[in-house]
Amino acid sequence: MALPERKQVEEELLDPTAIHRNYRRQRIKRRAREERARERNLARLRFWLALTAVVATSIGLAIVIWNQIQSLFGL
Repeated sequence: MALPERKQVEEELLDPTAIHRNYRRQRIKRRAREERARERNLARLRFWLALTAVVATSIGLAIVIWNQIQSLFGL
């Protein structure tokens, strides 16, 4: 038994802008992924800077308080 004849895909049925739209979509996705990675890195940097500032302020305040206690009570 013979196979049924395959229908030829007409070039007019294909969307001529589909390839360009797909490239554009992929570029947008890649740009968004890179932007998310950049924002994540900046957030990580802000966190560590804020944590360092809080720890440094705490240590400085502890030193000032300790000096005041020493001068007040003569330790």
